[in-house]
Amino acid sequence: MRIPHVLIATILITSVGSGQSTLGQTTLGQTTKDPFPSPIPATDGVILVKFVEFAAIPFPGEEAPRMMLLVDEPGTKRLFVHTMQGPLYSISYDGKTVTRYLDVNAANWGVPVQFSSHDRGFQSFAFHPQFNQRGARGYGKFYTYTDTSNITPKANFLPNGPGHTHDTVLLEWTAKNPMADRYDGGAPREIFRTAKAFQIHNGGQIAFNPLAKPGSADDGLLYVGVADGGNGGDPYKHAQNLSYAFGKILRIDPLGTNSANGQYGIPSTNPFVKNVKSGTLGEIYAYGCRNPQRFSWDPKNGNMFMADIGQEVVEKVTLVTAGANLGWNIWEGSFKYGPRAVGVENRHGDPEVTYPIVEFDHTDPLLQRTVAITGVFAYRETAIRQLTNKLIFGDNPSGEIFYVDADNLPKGGQDSIRRILFDDKGTTKTLLQLIQEKMQSQGKTPPKRTDMRINPGPQGKIFVLNKFDGIIRLLVP
Repeated sequence: MRIPHVLIATILITSVGSGQSTLGQTTLGQTTKDPFPSPIPATDGVILVKFVEFAAIPFPGEEAPRMMLLVDEPGTKRLFVHTMQGPLYSISYDGKTVTRYLDVNAANWGVPVQFSSHDRGFQSFAFHPQFNQRGARGYGKFYTYTDTSNITPKANFLPNGPGHTHDTVLLEWTAKNPMADRYDGGAPREIFRTAKAFQIHNGGQIAFNPLAKPGSADDGLLYVGVADGGNGGDPYKHAQNLSYAFGKILRIDPLGTNSANGQYGIPSTNPFVKNVKSGTLGEIYAYGCRNPQRFSWDPKNGNMFMADIGQEVVEKVTLVTAGANLGWNIWEGSFKYGPRAVGVENRHGDPEVTYPIVEFDHTDPLLQRTVAITGVFAYRETAIRQLTNKLIFGDNPSGEIFYVDADNLPKGGQDSIRRILFDDKGTTKTLLQLIQEKMQSQGKTPPKRTDMRINPGPQGKIFVLNKFDGIIRLLVP
């Protein structure tokens, strides 16, 4: 639904006031051209959505619950959400019951979470598709992906250079009773760990393809996003090197045993399995990632979309296929990366690279000085009709939510991007405004950013999370 310009006058004042100039900076401090001189429209094509406060996650002391991911577990008819500090919560479908299901950071598990407010911590989690299927191999099993300060065990994947600040560990947990209010199983099994040379660009998302049918080639396979290892610009050249796990999307069978450490399986259908004798990792599904923040599958056609956080100029959404080279660190989005002018003459210069379907630049007036893409998913439900058949994503710090047409995918750039804004009892607001008002009512200092996440749920629900006020917001018709 479109809204008149007058309704969002206050939004324009707020957005333009927080914008930057039309120039960016390269890694060597040289001024670059704005790759997309036409900004994302502030008013044209805006979709207005209503919302309710669905659930509240408790504050762990004075620190805000820094929510990262919300997942529907249909077998037990519960939602689960986790925070970077270590807790994993279950939430009833009506939002009225919130229970701490597990704390990965508890001392008895032996994997202390190394937490920082923005980048390190409990990164992601996923439930095996057979979690509630008694007698199945995946019964009771779920997986967590966390940064840990325990670096005593030998890492399975090492960086291509010196340094060791922490490890990122993939763990398997097995609940005795999947329906129990709290985790009732034993200590987790370690599947693999990566040694991190730098503190930033750690794990991304982990997920099973929810569209995979039992017995299909993708059934029970876990996709694991691994960032390039950090320190800006991928200094160890991980992302393009198929001998390293960093800067990749991996695909593994967590219940298999044919990996080098014997703790997981490498699917025979992975695109690089036949190249392992040359040093290529068979676990790799796609490469050339910088920081694969989120990925998902389109329920209509199976398209896999990834939101990859950019360096200094471009944020992007890419359509991922098996074996795809997603470009980093030769390309940042559609543009050559490095100390050179960014201009349209650099776009789509390598036929072997999978370029973005949509991207936006860091200097757009709607955004802040820090920019980081989040999302992304195709909404094929009809509960919120104005969003049906839209590909939804957003900007983490500013909380801006965007959409493009999921059936007519763009070929890069930001011309097709439009905004989604909130209808708060007849007043149009951004997510940042909602969070600021909520925290003022809580007697807390309002933040200047949102650190937003967007996740689909059951029956066409869309949830919006943030890392400041503890509120999970649900979009409603």
